[in-house]
Amino acid sequence: MAHTQNHGMRRVLRREIAGTIGLLTDEQDFRAMRRYRTFAFDDHTTYLQQVEALLKTLAAQGGHTTVALFDPEEYAEFCAESGLEPDTPVSRTRFTARLAATGPTIPYDGQPLDQLVPDLVDEAVRRATWEYATTLLARIGTCATCGEDIGRASFVRATHLLTRVVDTASPGDLHLVCSVSTVPDTLVAVLRTEGRTEGTAHLDESEALEFTTVLALGIATRSACGLVMRTTAPGTTDRVYGWRLRGGDLEPLTAGEVFDAYCTDIESGDLVSPESGVDYCVPPDLGDEGKRTGHTH
Repeated sequence: MAHTQNHGMRRVLRREIAGTIGLLTDEQDFRAMRRYRTFAFDDHTTYLQQVEALLKTLAAQGGHTTVALFDPEEYAEFCAESGLEPDTPVSRTRFTARLAATGPTIPYDGQPLDQLVPDLVDEAVRRATWEYATTLLARIGTCATCGEDIGRASFVRATHLLTRVVDTASPGDLHLVCSVSTVPDTLVAVLRTEGRTEGTAHLDESEALEFTTVLALGIATRSACGLVMRTTAPGTTDRVYGWRLRGGDLEPLTAGEVFDAYCTDIESGDLVSPESGVDYCVPPDLGDEGKRTGHTH
């Protein structure tokens, strides 16, 4: 009887444990892991099918599982720094545990793997963009004229501008994109909010932080930077408008400039067919609160 009770209690406790699975999302990373003798899989498609089956099983048992992006190069570095033998399941487990605490992860909520994988990759790209922008901001240093920390001041300014942009938007769903031209790549941040009502906006804290950091980098480095907003509400035409960053201020784009920006692929520069039923227009006035005052770096 005691054995049965203990077994039942352990089953209950197992449902209280959250787990993380490190996922090899692409074929190249999968091939890199095949050099380890203890890595049991030899086909990426089969591997993904088995991962999805495991996720479904864990969910059916009432468990909570997050999925992390497993990078073979980072894994090798982790093992070298930690003095671990990389060709063991235990080392892979320890690396996955670190990913759960520090890396990009998304919860498994029953979504198919072909939806989960791109979401996980997008999360990893957002995290890398934020970390890169944060590093560059920290390296800028202080203003030679006033001694103010340029990165910190730019972040404060970016926070203020983002608040004004969101506050002046129409009620409904918002989709805001910020792109900053840096060397060697253009950094892009996206911010979404659903069901915004007049005077209220519930922003995802992580997205807002990433967005503000990228915008702050554009302010601090005086890089070419643009913001494009799309608003969606029931019974109304979607509205698309935007601004360019100039001297720490947001300068409104004309309807034609917004059309060109929205209908051009950021990475390739190719034209994208415009959507029907979309109003490309000038943005609402941000007011005097959207204009810079005081010292300009």
